[in-house]
Amino acid sequence: MTSPLHRLYSFRRCPYAMRARLGLLFAEQSVALREVTLKNKPEQMLAISPKGTVPVLQLVDGPVIEESVEIMMWALEQNDPQGLLDEKVLSEANALIAQNDNEFKQWLDRYKYADRHPEMTQIEYRQQGEVFLQDLEALLTENTYLLGNRMTIADIGIMPFVRQFAHVDREVFYGLPYPKLQQWLQYWLEHPLFVQAMTKFQPWQEGGEVVVFPA
Repeated sequence: MTSPLHRLYSFRRCPYAMRARLGLLFAEQSVALREVTLKNKPEQMLAISPKGTVPVLQLVDGPVIEESVEIMMWALEQNDPQGLLDEKVLSEANALIAQNDNEFKQWLDRYKYADRHPEMTQIEYRQQGEVFLQDLEALLTENTYLLGNRMTIADIGIMPFVRQFAHVDREVFYGLPYPKLQQWLQYWLEHPLFVQAMTKFQPWQEGGEVVVFPA
């Protein structure tokens, strides 16, 4: 008899959902993936998470995890074969992810959607976002990964947002003076687990076939 699966409501291009999927992949945790269309969010998701944002993980035994960082942490606490929750740097990792989420993300959004925020120019928004990129470049000048020579939760928690920043204008990004950050991002874009995290799925519908992720 097949055991029931936890359910992950996700949206492929959302960086928060990307980090959640990466956490599950590194933790080797299978879930029933429910790809969401943001313009037509399923009632089942809204019933368990009225805030209406992805990712949302509904555990088999009932609890709902609504924050991407908490989903990563939960998954890796179940199984962490590559040691992404290294206790020696975990507090630093959490602080760096918080800086990403609380500071960098607001500049990223304004840079990406500068026409919605006419208070500053797109270039000015990009320059504000670069303050965080400079911090990352400094870290990567010393190490292969953000917090040492082994990957940690900070790498998978932050990479999707750097990717989004880079993709606003790739030519501009790769012309910026951050060679170590660019190399780090390229490594992650080609990483087999990130490639797997970006697999395309059709939007979930009630009664449809269960999509097991990772397959």
